[in-house]
Formats: sequence, structure tokens, C-alpha cells
Amino acid sequence: MTSNHRSDRAFTFTWDDFNRLRERSNRYSGILVPDEKYDLFYSRLSRRLRQLGLDTFSAYCDYLEQNLELEMTEFINSVTTNLTAFFREKHHFDYLASTVIPELLQKKQAAKEIRAWSSACSTGEEAYSIAMVVKELLPKDWRFTLLATDLDTRVLAQAESGIYSRDIAKTITDHRLKRWFLRGKGGQADKIRVKATLAEDIQFKQLNLIDEWPIRSVFDFIFCRNVFIYFDTQTKKQLVERFSRHLMAGGYFFIGHSESLQQLSKAFKLEAQTTYKKL
Repeated sequence: MTSNHRSDRAFTFTWDDFNRLRERSNRYSGILVPDEKYDLFYSRLSRRLRQLGLDTFSAYCDYLEQNLELEMTEFINSVTTNLTAFFREKHHFDYLASTVIPELLQKKQAAKEIRAWSSACSTGEEAYSIAMVVKELLPKDWRFTLLATDLDTRVLAQAESGIYSRDIAKTITDHRLKRWFLRGKGGQADKIRVKATLAEDIQFKQLNLIDEWPIRSVFDFIFCRNVFIYFDTQTKKQLVERFSRHLMAGGYFFIGHSESLQQLSKAFKLEAQTTYKKL
């Protein structure tokens, strides 16, 4: 660990400050913050110091401790990373279309309902991608519900608005763009908006995965991608166990490209690339 104190910075930021902040982040969210996030914390939180009229990160640490309920959401929103795209890790959506949905249509003919959960939905692209795939295959008399949760309230607000730049939509086919999105006009010509027919089955909610889950549903499949990379092994095991309790027997669990359940749980069997089935 080297000293990162730089004289060209607008605010004094020491390793003591960083350690206080990352410890608080870990206590709240369970997320491990490595040393290399030092500069990210500085750049992301500097804006917050300006808004609060504070001169040093030490003063911000004190402010955070004294105003936990008020400031914690702002703090967590500032330091969490949200990298996402429509149909990111395309193989998951291909598998959903080719295997999972046809299987559920056979298995649930009596109930005629599919329930899913996007558990780290960020700005909503994952949730809307899931909804597109499911709704394109679902018979008219079936019901689909998708719970979409995230820790960060700011990205959830964006997800709920359903408004995206045309650039972000490059991974959506023209056919899907026409069916599921409205194109902006005039000053909004570079934007697209999700149609109500796609958004109506999705419920966006704030959720901290290491807190209690106010969720009673049991789901047919769950997406929890690129989440486990942030936690220690013990927390990962506990999370997998909890997800398992909210998944139907034979339900599917999708995780991120660099993740594995191999050392974490015996309740799942690998079916396809980073796609598991509950035994």
C-alpha cells in the first residue's frame, strides 16, 4: 500500500479516511472494497463533499457517522459501480429462450404463471431484456411477473423511467426496438423509451442483499450476475443458500461470467455456461 496523498487534489483524502469509508460500506452492504478503489472513492465522493460544503474527507467521514440514516443512501449510490447493457452475456438470454421458457410452459400448464427475479438490476437493461424474451414466448393467457431489485436508488429511478440513449440500444434488434420501444422526437431524438406493454410486468424495488428480504415469492428463475465477486466466501455461501430458498425445485439460477457456485453450494447443478439448476 503506497501513499496516495496528492497535493493537486481539491480535498485532503488519507488512507485513514478511505479505511473508515470502506469499512462503513462493507458493514452496510457486505461488499469488499479493495485498495485499488482508493481513487474511485475520491472521484465519486468529491462531488458529495462539494454539495455538503465540506473541506476534507475526514469531515465527510464524521458527517456520515453522525447522519447515517440521512446520508447512507447518497454514500452507497456514489460508490457502487453499475455496468450493464441490454442482452449482456447473450448466452443467458439464448438459453432462457431455447430451454428455460419452453420447459416452464410444459411444467406450469395448470398455474399458467412464470415468476422471475433480477436481483441486481442496475439501470434496468437486464430486467427489460428478460421481459422481452419471456413475453415473446408466452401465450396470451399466461401471467408473467418480474421483481427487479438493486441497492442503488439512483439507478432504480433510471430503470423505472425506462428511458435510454439510442447508443445503449445497439444490442437490441430492429424488430425488438420496433415492438418494445418508442423513439424520441425533436430534442429527444437520441433517446428511446420502454413501452408500457413491456414495463407493466416489472416491479422495481430497492433491496440490500445482506439485509432481511421482504420477499415471499418463490421464483422459476433468478438472475444474480456479477454480484458474488464483491463478497467474501462466507457471505457468498449465505446468499446462495437464501437464493435457493426462493427458487422452485428445478428452477434456474444465472450468475456472472467470472463466477461459480462450485465451492459454495451442493444444491445446484451446472447446466450451461454460468447457468445452474436447483436440484
